[in-house]
Amino acid sequence: MSDAVVSEAENLANTSRRKFLVGATTAMAAVGAVGVATPFVASWHPSAKAKAAGAPVKVDVSKILPGEQIRAEWRGKPVFILRRTPEMLESLKAISNEVADPNSEQPQQPAYAANEARAINAEIAVLVGICTHLGCSPQFRPEVGAPDLGDDWQGGYFCPCHGSKFDLAGRVYKAVPAPTNLLVPPHSYESDNVLIIGVDEETA
Repeated sequence: MSDAVVSEAENLANTSRRKFLVGATTAMAAVGAVGVATPFVASWHPSAKAKAAGAPVKVDVSKILPGEQIRAEWRGKPVFILRRTPEMLESLKAISNEVADPNSEQPQQPAYAANEARAINAEIAVLVGICTHLGCSPQFRPEVGAPDLGDDWQGGYFCPCHGSKFDLAGRVYKAVPAPTNLLVPPHSYESDNVLIIGVDEETA
């Protein structure tokens, strides 16, 4: 084989080798860029760990119908959000003598919940859905005069574990196992329709 033919074969081999190396390097760089970009993009959204640690939760309360309750989650706990009707708010007055802490004077809620409605906006109740006795989740029982709860039942929350009862503001009834009202989590309103659970003027 002549020197010219050998030289041309070597050039072709070198060219192929360069193309392969350039392609491989480019592919590795692309993989590296994705590896860097993925955590960066993921950081735009709160992780499950951040939520569990107490990251604020936003809720659109405009979609809750009067008398309807929805559940949110904050710090791994259920939060009840109830839009109370005028009749429900009136019922709070009717049972003030039947609840243990009618004016929410016990210090387990923010100062702005130390009122009959236990709320910033009386229409919207925001309650941690965990019984203050042994940590069960109470059932929402809005029906008045429920047969299993008595003719004087005005609606509220019933804990099936040990029979504790709370009214529609989360106030605990007298003579039940639960010692205190349902907790009111820190919360505030970003607008008339957007509730923020986890942030208020005290915790901001």
